[in-house]
Amino acid sequence: MAQDAVRYKIVVIGGSAGSLDVIMKILPFLPQASGVTYIIVVHRKNDPDSILTQLIAARTKMMVKEVEDKEPLLPDAIYIAPPDYHLLVENESLFSLDSSEKIFFSRPSIDVTFESVAQIFGTRVIGILLSGANADGAQGLKRVREAGGYTIAQDPASADIGFMPAEAINLGAACIVLPPDAIGDYVKNLVENDRPDK
Repeated sequence: MAQDAVRYKIVVIGGSAGSLDVIMKILPFLPQASGVTYIIVVHRKNDPDSILTQLIAARTKMMVKEVEDKEPLLPDAIYIAPPDYHLLVENESLFSLDSSEKIFFSRPSIDVTFESVAQIFGTRVIGILLSGANADGAQGLKRVREAGGYTIAQDPASADIGFMPAEAINLGAACIVLPPDAIGDYVKNLVENDRPDK
């Protein structure tokens, strides 16, 4: 697909408890030469020995990197929010990190990243909210939808902890609700084809 034909530019995947298995199912479906940037925000302990990056890198041929402050935002790469920092996009080509107060006891906050990408990329965002035990991500996903992006919530009945996606669905934040096994292929089709009616 030609670079200027890309409809979506950013895919943000957010989740907390129970989301890692779903992320691992989604990764093999993500198109690797589509010009899209992928961002993963999961609630994590501040552990210097975290193997999250290695786990994700094992499932894709794309570059996988934990974001550093003022990191360039590149296409066809997967970026992971580091522990104990909120992850934002400063503009269309640059990340920034923020250590302001926790949101729903979480830093990184999924809401912060969703709201940031919605503000900068608007209609070119796909937001995905997965399993989790608090409401972080629900308002942010709603903001993505309000900005014209496309939003997916994991079916709460399929989640290890359904509270997070259920909260988003209750807010009207989800364009579609899908079980884990359907999310990856659905995102692949969104990236590679025209967007569906929302």
